[in-house]
Amino acid sequence: MTTIDTDPDTGLDPLEFAVTRNLAAKSPAERDAILASPGFGQNFTDHMVDICWSVRGGWHRPRVSPYGPISLDPAAAVLHYGQEIFEGIKAYRHADGSVHTFRPDQNGRRLQRSARRLALPELPVPYFLQSLKELIAVDGAWVPSGDDQSLYLRPFMFAKEAFLGVRPAHKVAYYLIASPAGAYFKGGVQPVSIWLSEDYSRAGKGGTGAAKTGGNYAASLLPQSEAYENECDQVVFLDQDRNVEELGGMNVVFVYKDGTIVTPQSDSILEGITRDSLLQLARDRGHHVAGRNVSLDEWRQGVASGDIVEVFACGTAAVVTPIGVLKGRDFIDEQPSGTLALELREELTNIQYGRAEDKHGWLYRLDA
Repeated sequence: MTTIDTDPDTGLDPLEFAVTRNLAAKSPAERDAILASPGFGQNFTDHMVDICWSVRGGWHRPRVSPYGPISLDPAAAVLHYGQEIFEGIKAYRHADGSVHTFRPDQNGRRLQRSARRLALPELPVPYFLQSLKELIAVDGAWVPSGDDQSLYLRPFMFAKEAFLGVRPAHKVAYYLIASPAGAYFKGGVQPVSIWLSEDYSRAGKGGTGAAKTGGNYAASLLPQSEAYENECDQVVFLDQDRNVEELGGMNVVFVYKDGTIVTPQSDSILEGITRDSLLQLARDRGHHVAGRNVSLDEWRQGVASGDIVEVFACGTAAVVTPIGVLKGRDFIDEQPSGTLALELREELTNIQYGRAEDKHGWLYRLDA
């Protein structure tokens, strides 16, 4: 077990993880072959973390065990009622060989907010952070060192109680798995084309839009297929008042000619940690940043008039993606190209990979 002290803020003692090594772990040569071209979400490390929760026992039985199938009863609540949440976070190899992640406390807090909305237990943030360290302690060699490569960490939680009644489950499982990830953009960052979804919504007022839960992503798959059919890379959703929400898995940001940066904000939009970090870097540069409703009309008219000078999307996987085209049933709007999105992307990734000073204390070392 990694050495972790009692958390000074919560008074929680660290969990005592049982570690079972994977006897069928990849050899160094096999691992190196995977890391040479890892793709995304295609290969997984040798181990995983899991922690059980029950109404009677609370959080218990923390383990690091060989990566492999999860056994579930056919009546497990998650299979019937979708009581499930997850997170996405990356581990970065720095030039000195150390392994860091980026603002993991914020991922832990967002996991708690998602849990609250889905009537799941809230994993204490110190336990969340410890789970990341415990996995890196056994699978740290899986963190790649190539340009723009990282180890993608996927924490998730689901209701495993075998019970068909409609109520919050009394037994829940938290897992953490990891997958080496290559550069998201091969050959450089390219602007994406966006399809406007007018027949489907990803969330509604009072719904689960602000939670990172699988159902939101499942709801986006059909309109995403519609985007592909219309030769677009991504889909953007509107709320009931035709205000812009977000893409299927990324937040949207607008840059105005006076330097103001605006991002849609409502209780049906996932609070993006990458977005929040980029906006802070923009404030550091002197930009005024606002979160408010942005209607589809404001977007289109702002681009047409020159009032909006740049539009980009952001999220954990791609970091920043310029938007080049907005396409609807009866229109195609070319989007203005600017430099701020890519400048912010470079600044953020330089911090994440340890190439620039971390002025905000965002980095968190995992291998210490």
